[in-house]
Amino acid sequence: MTTIDMNATLAELVTANPALAAHLDRAGLDYCCGGQRRLVDAVTTAGLDVGEVLRALADVGAAPETEDWSSMGPAALVEHLESTHHTYLHDALPRVCALADKVVAVHGARHPELADVARFVTELRADLEPHLLKEERVLFPMIRELCNATTAPRFHCGSLANPIRVMGVEHDTAGDLLARLRRTTGDYVVPADGCASYHALYAALVELEADTHLHVHKENNVLFPAVLAAEAAIDAVPS
Repeated sequence: MTTIDMNATLAELVTANPALAAHLDRAGLDYCCGGQRRLVDAVTTAGLDVGEVLRALADVGAAPETEDWSSMGPAALVEHLESTHHTYLHDALPRVCALADKVVAVHGARHPELADVARFVTELRADLEPHLLKEERVLFPMIRELCNATTAPRFHCGSLANPIRVMGVEHDTAGDLLARLRRTTGDYVVPADGCASYHALYAALVELEADTHLHVHKENNVLFPAVLAAEAAIDAVPS
């Protein structure tokens, strides 16, 4: 059992132990877009019992050894994001969309909420795929340039705070769509008459939600603050 600081932010908790992410997701506590809230405040606002949440989180073991993304510099972290989360989404989004259409065709008459599920999945893909390309082709190359520079680079967007702000808005949109999917599916509970494809769809959506939440957390709460700090430091260097 580990000690959980109720005054730590949700983002700090997940950065220290990514294994907590799934448990926060199940409790409905947003650690990515809402990661700057203290745990105690988020739990109280959600109407949960603080003691129960603290005990549950304290029982979570450390995440298996993987890449230590929390200590990566910005250039290494964008490589990690592309090779893990971007690669995953490029594969998962079309696959989940096709699966949602299949399940609607079979079960839509008996479960009309599936039409909304398919619509939200399509909207999520329409939001995330251009978002990934903007990061891969615009923002991430600028971050790499900044990290390799000895004097402040001149970007067409001015400060990197500008594209980062746009990415943050798009993250909020994706987070809202994921929340709608969870509500519409009743926390991804498959009805008694659900077929294997129905089960596969909901399992894929749970995986998609978890991966995207962690992905956004790494960008919002680790990468973007580090980039803005690096930009401020290089701007302060006399030319």
